[in-house]
Amino acid sequence: MTAILKDRRVRDSILQIAFVGSIVLVVVVFALTARVNLEAQGLTSGFGFLERSTGWRISFSLIEYSTSSPYWKAIVVGILNSLFLGAIALPLATLIGVAIGVMRTSGNGMAELVGTFYVETFRNIPLILQLLFWYTLLLSLPSAREATPILGGIAFTGRGIYIPGLNVTGESVFVAAVITMTAMALALRFRAKRWPDLDLKQAGRERRLLWGAAVVLAIVILWIGRIPETSLLSIPEQRGLNFREGIRISPELMACIIAIGVYGGAYIAEIIRAGFNAVPKGQGEAGHALGLTSWQIFSRIRLPLAIRIVMPTLINQYVWLFKATTIGIAISFTDFFMVASTAINQSGQTLELIAILMGGFLIINYTIAWVLNRVNDAIKLRGTQLRI
Repeated sequence: MTAILKDRRVRDSILQIAFVGSIVLVVVVFALTARVNLEAQGLTSGFGFLERSTGWRISFSLIEYSTSSPYWKAIVVGILNSLFLGAIALPLATLIGVAIGVMRTSGNGMAELVGTFYVETFRNIPLILQLLFWYTLLLSLPSAREATPILGGIAFTGRGIYIPGLNVTGESVFVAAVITMTAMALALRFRAKRWPDLDLKQAGRERRLLWGAAVVLAIVILWIGRIPETSLLSIPEQRGLNFREGIRISPELMACIIAIGVYGGAYIAEIIRAGFNAVPKGQGEAGHALGLTSWQIFSRIRLPLAIRIVMPTLINQYVWLFKATTIGIAISFTDFFMVASTAINQSGQTLELIAILMGGFLIINYTIAWVLNRVNDAIKLRGTQLRI
């Protein structure tokens, strides 16, 4: 026995087993203690409550929901609302960040000043404070009766923003979105494996053909999924004290989109600026020597190289921004976090709902990171090309 313990590998294994075992023991003790306390208070543990009806309303839902719907459906509504918010706010933050990052590295004094003012302003004000500011501003818009539509049907009112929409079923929108994302995945795959071996004109033709086919197919699916006896396009119309038809974006959703987009854009701008500064000047000078225009040098040399450099940092920022969607609870936007919080107050199943909340965010954020890491693997430079 003494000889065995003198072996360093054996001692290390015993210590690791003891450490893991102590953690498991602590978790088991906590679980048993929680179960005893719940039973003492007359509360039942488990996930059977998910089949019970909620009895409360949800103001914004992408799927059909009523007060008689079960808890599991309310949780699904919250998850979809959070995903919907993230799907709009994160691209908006990216567009703003790239634009401000370009301004800060443009060499134009006025553009750099505006970009610096933007970053230093919105980066240093707490996100929840910005959310409350935008929400108050949206609520102060004119009433629906006094609002005047602009640009063919867009109306800004205190009840929400009304925009033209499509009279289609949710299933057709989902299928069209899947087709578009599949086209993006194929484009990245072809770019990584096939297009580098083609000349620019042939690669451009194949890329346009792929995107054109995807767009046409998506339009056909939306047309097939059109609600019977309605036109494909739905334009908001002022009727009485409100607007009818079209799509209404609630002030809560719009405030969350603007706040996350503006706040996240300030951080992404600094990431993009760092990427531009990391691209060697010789790359741009080589483009000038080849006769490329300033736009061609930016779009084909500086921006692609900058994105490749900062992609790992951007992935971390996107995960953080999606977690920021939980701020919607401050203005009663029914996202995943708010639905879980309301369910805890109504059902008393605290441990189960917190576990669902943690597991949901873990799966969503891991999926975002996994997908973007695959994108990073597809676009990163390999071999001797790394010496730029």
